Amino acid sequence: MNYDFVEYAKNLNLYAILDAVVLVAAVTLLVLLFVYRRNIRVLVMLLAIVVFDILVQVLAGLSDKEILTVSRYVMHYVVVAAIVMSCVVYQSDLKAIFQRIANPRGLTVFNDAMGSDDELRETTAEILSACQDMAKQDVGAIIIIDSEGNINDTVLDSGTRLNAQLSAALLESIFNTKAPLHDGAVIVRGNKVVAAGCFLPLTQRNVNKEMGTRHRAAIGITEDTDVLSIVISEETGIISVVKRGEIRRYMTMDKLKDEIEEAFGISPSAIARRQAKEEKKHHGRDTK
Repeated sequence: MNYDFVEYAKNLNLYAILDAVVLVAAVTLLVLLFVYRRNIRVLVMLLAIVVFDILVQVLAGLSDKEILTVSRYVMHYVVVAAIVMSCVVYQSDLKAIFQRIANPRGLTVFNDAMGSDDELRETTAEILSACQDMAKQDVGAIIIIDSEGNINDTVLDSGTRLNAQLSAALLESIFNTKAPLHDGAVIVRGNKVVAAGCFLPLTQRNVNKEMGTRHRAAIGITEDTDVLSIVISEETGIISVVKRGEIRRYMTMDKLKDEIEEAFGISPSAIARRQAKEEKKHHGRDTK
């Protein structure tokens, strides 16, 4: 198989090196953004295979003799197999990307408004009220706050789509042990319960033996997606939150309120960042 890398290596100069560096940096950045906080070992292995294949082709092409014939033949199929393997590992992410391309209204910019700051504060109060009541009654629950719309349709379709106005009563009725959706997770976006009874990926890490499937699911979804998980243990009534795969237990109502407001972008620090960004944008327009 003839690769342009051989001719590229023969005519290597400063501009060619600069071109390669920029291209590799751009591609690497895009790939890293795609697999951020996912199985990074698969990415490293795939990149290593591709780089090794390129080196084999270049070395064979620069030689005056026919060398590395078997290696070139084998590496061609190894690269194909590695690409197929990556598609299997990231199939849910690829499916979500193509779904969003086919249906642009699934993108955040086309989503309905998440609600005003006042509405989100009311939503926060409803979530706090429900969590407090369920914790007192040792009712197990898992609530996922997905403010950026990062959870893909595969997870949402595993449950029941609701798109209902969030309230403490609704959350408590969903997690009632006699309700059909109580075993799954509730997905919240803004002041809406988007779906309930959803199944989440379980973390493969070793966790405290006191934590069950709900906690493993809460950790697992935050390893793959930038969301906030709230978990209530049905055995102890302990409230925990999970962000970026890290769980914090024994949450008080005040601490839980801070976490929810930060996830909704209505905490004092989040509002300050938003205002600073808007001021910078307006300042940039004024200087033009």
